Amino acid sequence: MLSNMIWESEQHREKLRIAVLVSKAAFQFIQGVSPSDYNVPAEVKAAGFDICADELGSIVEGHDVKKLQFHGGVTGVSEKLCTSITDGLTTTDSDLLNRRQEIYGINKFAESQPRSFWIFVWEALQDMTLMILGVCAFVSLIVGIATEGWLEGAHDGLGIVASILLVVFVTAISDYRQSLQFRDLDTEKKKIIIQVTRNGFRQKLSIYDLLPGDIVHLAIGDQVPADGLFVSGFSVLIDESSLTGESEPVMVNFENPFMLSGTKVQDGSCKMMVATVGMRTQWGKLMATLSEGGDDETPLQVKLNGVATIIGKIGLFFAVVTFAVLVQGLFSHKWQAGTYFRWSGDDALEILEYFAIAVTIVVVAVPEGLPLAVTLSLAFAMKKMMNDKALVRHLAACETMGSATTICSDKTGTLTTNHMTVVKSCICMEVKVVDQPTKAASLVSEMPVSAVKLLLQSIFNNTGGEVVVNKDGKREILGTPTETALLEFGLSLGGDFQAERQAVKLVKVEPFNSTKKRMGVVMELHEGGLRAHTKGASEIVLAACDKVINSNGDIVPLDEESINLLKVTIDQFANEALRTLCIAYMELEGGFSPENPMPVSGYTCIGIVGIKDPVRPGVKESVAVCRSAGITVRMVTGDNINTAKAIARECGILTDDGIAIEGPDFREKSLDELLQLVPKIQVMARSSPLDKHTLVKHLRTTFGEVVAVTGDGTNDAPALHEADIGLAMGIAGTEVAKESADVIILDDNFSTIVTVAKWGRSVYINIQKFVQFQLTVNVVALIVNFSSACLTGSAPLTAVQLLWVNMIMDTLGALALATEPPNDELMKRSPVGRKGNFISSVMWRNILGQSLYQFMVIWHLQAKGKALFSLDGPDSDLVLNTLIFNSFVFCQIFNEISSREMEEIDVFKGILDNYVFVAVIGGTVLSQIIIVEFLGTFANTAPLTFAQWFLSVFIGFLGMPIAAGLKKIPV
Repeated sequence: MLSNMIWESEQHREKLRIAVLVSKAAFQFIQGVSPSDYNVPAEVKAAGFDICADELGSIVEGHDVKKLQFHGGVTGVSEKLCTSITDGLTTTDSDLLNRRQEIYGINKFAESQPRSFWIFVWEALQDMTLMILGVCAFVSLIVGIATEGWLEGAHDGLGIVASILLVVFVTAISDYRQSLQFRDLDTEKKKIIIQVTRNGFRQKLSIYDLLPGDIVHLAIGDQVPADGLFVSGFSVLIDESSLTGESEPVMVNFENPFMLSGTKVQDGSCKMMVATVGMRTQWGKLMATLSEGGDDETPLQVKLNGVATIIGKIGLFFAVVTFAVLVQGLFSHKWQAGTYFRWSGDDALEILEYFAIAVTIVVVAVPEGLPLAVTLSLAFAMKKMMNDKALVRHLAACETMGSATTICSDKTGTLTTNHMTVVKSCICMEVKVVDQPTKAASLVSEMPVSAVKLLLQSIFNNTGGEVVVNKDGKREILGTPTETALLEFGLSLGGDFQAERQAVKLVKVEPFNSTKKRMGVVMELHEGGLRAHTKGASEIVLAACDKVINSNGDIVPLDEESINLLKVTIDQFANEALRTLCIAYMELEGGFSPENPMPVSGYTCIGIVGIKDPVRPGVKESVAVCRSAGITVRMVTGDNINTAKAIARECGILTDDGIAIEGPDFREKSLDELLQLVPKIQVMARSSPLDKHTLVKHLRTTFGEVVAVTGDGTNDAPALHEADIGLAMGIAGTEVAKESADVIILDDNFSTIVTVAKWGRSVYINIQKFVQFQLTVNVVALIVNFSSACLTGSAPLTAVQLLWVNMIMDTLGALALATEPPNDELMKRSPVGRKGNFISSVMWRNILGQSLYQFMVIWHLQAKGKALFSLDGPDSDLVLNTLIFNSFVFCQIFNEISSREMEEIDVFKGILDNYVFVAVIGGTVLSQIIIVEFLGTFANTAPLTFAQWFLSVFIGFLGMPIAAGLKKIPV
């Protein structure tokens, strides 16, 4: 089943790729058609626009430069869309906004209609064993009514029908509720916020609110939210592999301005004008032609399906033998009575009852509740984890996280708050504390005017952030936390963002990426000349400098003494857990071509800033919890090693026996050295994406660890993909990182990662509890019916009774045990790891011990029950069988309570906190009373006396101290 789903997914992906290529070829073919005969449709003209959605779609999807030029280029199209490429849409006119939506549509894809409850009922009826039981019920009704009349003859058949319907509706309700949960989670997963310019200011907006004419801001790692046209930007590379299957990125610029939804920004940053949205985009049209595949089964579901198949085959063998023994007993009885050649309707009903019992043994033996328990537990955990700020994208991540042995965590934003402020600076070779606006303002008066001008020019132009005025008229800073901190610093120095941006013309922008660890711009000054600014990791940028601005504002050579002073300053800032950035510039006197890369040396150092990013509250405690749970936490960061070590010590990650290493040193190690080194690494600083990927790969493959990795950037995608569990940051994370992850941490907090681990363990152990409970019922039900059939020629449990036991064992048991919430004790155990057995020796001890007790009790009741209660008369067999059935059910009820803890004696601790468990147990007891006392005709039971009820309950309860005694037996 899993392989079929994967195959279907690959088929869909291949269809998508082919459709895109065919679509492109078709558009390229028709590019020769002259666009001059284009007429604006009347309804579009009446709405106030001069271009229709189809025309826009043909321009973007077909990469039709001729049509774009005919309409006046991007600027001309923006005018026809009644928008501005600088100020964006105007949303003050609600009528125009509504007309825009009517003409061009909204940015939502058509979704398949949710399946109704009755579809789930129909699917539940497709179970083969239930179909066979249905046939048995039908034949039983026909034969019974023909031989005994309607009232007497219909009881057995109607009893089986009622049991089948109960099983079907409980299963359908469970599946339907689960589908609603997953639909809600899928909706949450698709929520993406982007930045757009509307009404002249930059703001955040859901992708579902985008309209043609919106100006969208995109940066590295963002997903293109709709089809559109490039407005402005630098070094933009688009990964179109999700559409075309081609891995080579496409350069987007004024010559090739076409951008398609679903693709990703691999490098650079830009502004894009939205052209078509929703189902009119190329992605929307293609998705409409493809049917969605189902969710892949999780590894544990696959494993348990295999277990269910094996047990089912064993059950089928027992069922066939039981049926053969029962039929042979009937034949022997008729032979001895001399009625071998005379058969009546009662004989036919008896054989039919034997067949129904055999089929029901298969029903009980096949533990279809195993996959159901996994699904229920995962659905329950996923819903609860949403409340704990963790969005699970892939089901398997829940159960895998329970086995995690190591977490490779980012520093910035995960261990720290990601709210950065500049608190120290070393400008013009002088160290100053600037943690308050007044101190920053006084810094200006102490600095040379020329140095202040260069610093502000660098801060406000060499940035990916922006200072805007929001709709409330308040100043707002947009950008990454690092950019925000620097812009705040620049504003506190008295700088004017807009004035600095308008004073120069940007010629080239090289955005920050994790390989270079720096960013830069080349600008044309109004007074003439070209100047380059760069900033980034202190050691890297400082190494590119050969001059420095001194305290007098003079540019002097960067001699050894100055270098040492700056390096000491960097180390000092880093040891105070500050993130350091070096800012430098260069006059480009020899000219510069935008096609050429920026210079890598010859810069003049302006200064170094130290940025404070406080450790998140609760991180130290969470790391301690991980340590007690046997989970090793490792920090992998691009920061300076001293900063990383300081933060790691503060968090409790770096211990005396641990190692902190830099990425360049790590990648130079031989394989033999890595074998000794990797287990001891607790901090890796100045790491590249490849370093992180290599570390994760070694931990997984060489050392057999189950690795969880956190990340927020596009550069983290390889490591997130390589890890067993990828955890992306929901706030700071790029769309590429989120798409590569299994779980999205919505609050970017390390404490939430620990919560995910706790829920993962809860899922794993809840399923173990359920398996222990279910296998006990399996073993006892099989052995009791089989041994009784072989030794007495009759089965103590009828088909209806076995179906009720199956209901307790499967659906109700899954509801009760698979929804147990996690407790703190879970994080005091060692992780299961990669090689741990799912059905442990502890489980086998409990299963075999309980099975033996229940079998002995039931067998003793069968042999001595009549004498014990002085049963005689025509109904004695029915009363005895009812007593056995009642005792068997109460043994399962109390075993269910014992299964809440597989090793702990106190199984009642926290039981009232799980209302589902209490409701299931209460409902089971109430239903059992009704079945025994009031449904005797349908369920083949007889009302019991108080003493018989007390004995049934006492037999079940006695299993609890026996279970407690078993838990004391060491394994």
